[in-house]
Amino acid sequence: MTHKTLPDQHVKAATITWLKSVIIEHSICPFARRELERGSIHFSVDRDTEIEQCLLNLILECDRLDTESGIETTLLIYADAFAEFNDYLDFVEIAESLLIEQGYEGTYQLASFHPDYCFQGSDPDDAANYTNRSPYPMLHLLRETSLDRAVASHPDPENIPQHNIELTRKLGLAKMQALLAACYPVNP
Repeated sequence: MTHKTLPDQHVKAATITWLKSVIIEHSICPFARRELERGSIHFSVDRDTEIEQCLLNLILECDRLDTESGIETTLLIYADAFAEFNDYLDFVEIAESLLIEQGYEGTYQLASFHPDYCFQGSDPDDAANYTNRSPYPMLHLLRETSLDRAVASHPDPENIPQHNIELTRKLGLAKMQALLAACYPVNP
């Protein structure tokens, strides 16, 4: 999906709309509502396009989580970079390695989202890909201890992915496409 460069507040608004209307409304992540309502999600819009700077910004977000206990999780939104899904996957691989190199393994975990997300071996038109499709390429930086607590309190955490696949396929490709398209500002 290509969109003209929008101001940061529009990028953030599209992401919040996606979080509310797709992820929370359809319980794709059963833990997101609580954090959004608590105001403990940090939304960081990254305008850099160079991989090195994007990696530095990722580490800066880790530093922010290290020092700001009121932030539970960060969505690092790449507004101008990684439009091509394969380039994004390459970046995610490097980012995961960097977290390990920087000593964050076991502290923070990355979840990946992209407008063209496609699970390996999946058809690009499989509605199940929309469990990880977002308005912009982004990394979700999660505290592992918080994730462990949330999963432990969920009655059936092992079946969350399967539930999401079944749900998105039941809603269908056209519905999932419409939900994602509705996240973007109409006339910014």
